[in-house]
Amino acid sequence: MGTVKVAIVDDHEAIRLGFAGMCEKEGLELVGSAGTVPELLAQIKHSECQVVVTDLSLDDGSLVADNVAQLISTNSAVLIFSIADKANLMRTALRAGAVAIVPKSQPMSALAENIRLAADGAILNNPETSAMIDADLLFKEASLSNREREVLSLYAAGMSLKQVAFQLGIKQSSAKEHIDRVRVKYAKIGREAGTKVDLFRRALEDGIISGDFL
Repeated sequence: MGTVKVAIVDDHEAIRLGFAGMCEKEGLELVGSAGTVPELLAQIKHSECQVVVTDLSLDDGSLVADNVAQLISTNSAVLIFSIADKANLMRTALRAGAVAIVPKSQPMSALAENIRLAADGAILNNPETSAMIDADLLFKEASLSNREREVLSLYAAGMSLKQVAFQLGIKQSSAKEHIDRVRVKYAKIGREAGTKVDLFRRALEDGIISGDFL
């Protein structure tokens, strides 16, 4: 195959600069480098980027599932390049379609090899990715609707039901009904959600709110 076109999203300039150096050394074509997904999307719009490397969490507060989905929509394979210490976010990223988790502790040459494999459509099966997939087999989804996820994200982040209702333009009674349904759905799959603290934990586990909220 020809030269792989690759891009990176990371909110640390040092990481982006190091990545650029790796691309030059490894013969990869760097077509985009940004601190947020929207910034990168503007850069790679017409570049036919093959692989995007991104961190799990970014300073703009965006959710990893949303970031992965947006990047995949450009027909790019997505690699998560992270310190890999947040199991819930890694699991969420893989569910959203990321092809693998590559720890930042690995040599840059290993990242370059993973990029080439991802560009070639290969299945990446490193220990970090395998561990998250294996764990996910035991992790039951609550199958929340989009609205239920919206309400839960705001409520679990600290808003009152009144504030949630105002934020979403719905009645307070509707907000309460959504939260009640969320509790029932979690209870049915054995994941307790009777208190607001429980709901916060479930939202964190499912990637509905970012681990950086802590």
